[in-house]
Order: sequence, then structure tokens, then C-alpha cells
Amino acid sequence: MTASRRVYQSLRQRIVEMRMLPRERIVERDIAEEFGTSRTPVHEAVLRLADEGLIEVVPRSGTFVARIPLDGLEQAMLVRDALETAIIEKAATRATPGCVDRLRAILAQQEAAIESGDLHAFHRTDELFHSTLAELSGYPGVWPIIAQAKIQVDRYRQLTLPLAGRMQEVLKQHRDVLDAVASGDPARAAQAMHEHLDRVLPVLEITRKLRPEFFTAQLGPR
Repeated sequence: MTASRRVYQSLRQRIVEMRMLPRERIVERDIAEEFGTSRTPVHEAVLRLADEGLIEVVPRSGTFVARIPLDGLEQAMLVRDALETAIIEKAATRATPGCVDRLRAILAQQEAAIESGDLHAFHRTDELFHSTLAELSGYPGVWPIIAQAKIQVDRYRQLTLPLAGRMQEVLKQHRDVLDAVASGDPARAAQAMHEHLDRVLPVLEITRKLRPEFFTAQLGPR
């Protein structure tokens, strides 16, 4: 793995998991020292993250972790809902007992993350559950498209997980999705997935009021 890709992947994960917060200053020199590399691969990684809307480069001001664009969240969820409801119909027709057991094991990990209070582990098992459904559908190439489309949603969701009962609610929805897949009924599976995804954005207003400085109406200058 190149130094540029290593820096890119690490910074991207930190930003998505909100371990680097919106408006936090990015100092390329410090990052280069952390990774034991020159500033060139760091700069390349920063530019790539800027292209993805995760970093803002502001002339004569500096480089910052981007705020979350409110106007992009609904669009991202429209894309996600369309693709995930389509692939889960396929997954429901292909699911074997072994596939179902594999998904149940992932949800057991997610429950363990709730019990330990590990928000990042919860999010990672969430990603694993959905990506595994895409794999089982026979269309694994769809997941990278979904993952890229929902990158800003992932950041927003990190803020919702600490809300009282939120992780338990998501786990219950995942179990409903899994039960629908296990039933072998494509329509039921698609409906369960739609209902699950439809509950992502309603808590946005609560989250935005708690941390208004993390959001912006659109991508652009700070």
C-alpha cells in the first residue's frame, strides 16, 4: 500500500467515525510526522478527501474537516433506499440457512457492541451487515456505490448513535430485516429494508440542534 493511500484510508475513517470533527484544522506537516512520511503523499490524500467532500481547502485560511451538508443527506438516502431495497429482494431469494446464520452472527457482534458501549464497533458491524446482504444478493459490486453515496450520512449517523435507545432501535430493525430475508419473501424483505432506512433521517433535527456547528446547508466555503 502506498503512503498516500495509507494516509487517505486512515484520515477517511477518522472523519467518517467523527474522531476528527467538522471544522477541525488539518495540518499536513503534523500528519506527515505521524505517518513517518513526506508531505507529498499527505497532500495527495487531502486532495482526494476534498474531492469526496470530507475536507475543505479554504484559500488564505487553511484546510479543515468539512461540515456535514444537510442538502446532501436526503439525496444520499434516496440512492441508498433504491439500491438496497433492490438487492435485498435478490438476497431473500438466495438466502440459505448458512447465509442466515452468518447474518445472525453479525447481529450478535452488534449487540455486543451495544453492551460494551462501543459506538465505532456498532457502526462497523452495521456496515458489515449491509455489505454482507449485498454480497449474498449476488451483486457485491453495488455496495461500493452505496458506501460512497452515503458517506456524509455515515458521519451524521455517528452523532445519532449516542441518543438514548438509538442503537437498540437499529438492532431491532436489523433483526426485522434478517427475519424477512430468512422467510424467503422478497417483497417482505424490501419493505423491512425500506422501513429501516426510512427511520435514518427523522432524528436529524434533534441532532442538528445539539451540534449546529457541525452542519452546513451545502458544501462550499466555511
